[in-house]
Formats: sequence, structure tokens, C-alpha cells
Amino acid sequence: MIEELISKVAVGDDDAIEELSTIADTDPARLTPYLGSLLDGDVLWPATLYRAADASVVNRVVERIDGGRTPDRLNHLLLILAHSGHPLAESALRRWSTQPPAGADKLYVGALSYAREGGWTVGPDGHRRNLCGSSAYRWIMREAPRRADRPSCPWCASPLWTAADLDTADPSVGALTHTGWSGRLVIETCHFCACYTTLYSQVTPTGDTVWWPGNTRPSYLSPAEAEDPPALTPAPGAARQSPYQASAWEQGGSTLGGQPDWIQDAEHADCPGCGQPMDYIGLIGGADLDEYGEGAYYLHLHQPCGFAAVNYQQS
Repeated sequence: MIEELISKVAVGDDDAIEELSTIADTDPARLTPYLGSLLDGDVLWPATLYRAADASVVNRVVERIDGGRTPDRLNHLLLILAHSGHPLAESALRRWSTQPPAGADKLYVGALSYAREGGWTVGPDGHRRNLCGSSAYRWIMREAPRRADRPSCPWCASPLWTAADLDTADPSVGALTHTGWSGRLVIETCHFCACYTTLYSQVTPTGDTVWWPGNTRPSYLSPAEAEDPPALTPAPGAARQSPYQASAWEQGGSTLGGQPDWIQDAEHADCPGCGQPMDYIGLIGGADLDEYGEGAYYLHLHQPCGFAAVNYQQS
């Protein structure tokens, strides 16, 4: 089956690419034996196809970059290495951060910054840090009672929306293990203003959550009338087959844990307390909030500083 799909990809069949992408989301290791053939055919997109690339394929990509033969494809090649997360890829990205390869002058960010596209980073201590969890669970929307005492957004006066109410005592909240969080986590945000800028809140393990006073309203954000937030909040459901099955597009794609399905480039929020990238904890798709909903909200947490964040992307 996979050999047939690769043959179709070689003649420009977009449907075959979609089918391979689905395999990469559900069981990326199935593609490992075939990634060399995709590389031979110069199939470099989407880079997520290479999540389970082995040392042989990673080495070939590194050698191609070092050889400077296709500097115009450097962006795609770096994305492949980032999504592979392979130690050889990490070593190469570190090296290129101080010794940029051919074509790097045309990039918008340095080579090591590409790691965030794959859900990891290198911290100030020089050690690798995974920003995403290795397990994922469906997030099922539940009716949320409207509280009369709910705080309002300081910018638009809309009642704040409870985007997450989790407790690590729940086994499914093991999806937060990578964050180091223990206890109850409640994240409230403005469903409207979060569509225009990253909104931060300060959180505690007892479930307290408060709007961060350092949030800065964008100059282009016009005054808006208050509107009710979604009457839904997500609750953990069944485990997903792999950590890559979140969908920012499809109904039922909201996911706790795992890897984000970015609509645009990766946008891991930076902690306002220390400046380090925050841990990703989940995605809420607009299609799960409203019949005509679009886009997706992305939730982040930085346990050491006690900050949560919500940002939003749409096509």
C-alpha cells in the first residue's frame, strides 16, 4: 500500500500525500522504511512525514545541507530534521546555529529555532527540552454552566472563558507529565481577544487563575462589545492512538497533550516570567466550539513560573 502511495506521489498525486500524512499522524514508524524513497523523489513536504526518520535518512539530509547543493530547499530540509527529533538532527542544528549553512541568510530565524516546529528546544543550560507530551487524549466539549460571578476581560468586558479545568489526579491528565505540574489547573482567557494576541494568566496548583496584568493590548485591536464565551469547556476523553492526532480543522480534533496541529508556523508561547518557551498542553478546535467555527486555540503552561497562555491561529 505505501509503495503504491509513493509511486502516486512521484507523479504529483496530492491525495496520496494526504494518505501518507494520515499514516504519519497515526503510526509514523510505518513510514520509516520508505523515507529514503521519498527523499530520493525530493518529496520534502510535509516535513511531518519524516517524524520517524532513522539515522540513515537523517544523515542524508544533514549531508545535503552541508553540501550546499540545494540552498533554496533549506527551509524544508531543516523542518524535516526538526520533526525527526533525532539526536543526529539535534547535533546538526546546534552546529549550524554558530556555523550557518548555505542559504541560511535567506531564513527568517536561525537553524536551532526550527526545533520548535518539532516540539522541542535547547534551554539556557544547553540541554534539550521537549515542549510536548508523548501521550494524547481526546478533548470532549461539555456544557459549562454560566457563572454570574465570572470575571470579565479588562479589554472588551466579555466574561472570561474556562478553556481548561484539569486535575493531575485524573489518569488522563498524565498528558501533562512533561510540564511538571501537580494539582488542579484552571485556565481562563478571553475567547475574543486571544484571537489577536497571546493572553497570559497566572495559575496555581489549587485551581486559582487570574488575568496577568502585564498582558498588552495590541494597538490594532479595536474596541469591541462584550459577548458571551463558548458555553462549552473541554473534558478529557479516550486516549488517542498517537500524540500526533490533534486536528485544528476537523470536528473532534480537540486534543489534550501530544503535539499541536499548527495552522501556521509553530507558535509556542514564551513565558513572560523567564522568557523561555512554555510547554504545550492542548488544542481546542473552533469546529468543536461552534457549527461554523474555524481556527484553533492553543494552550501552554510554564510550571516553574506559574504562567498559562492561550494563543490562536486561523488560515
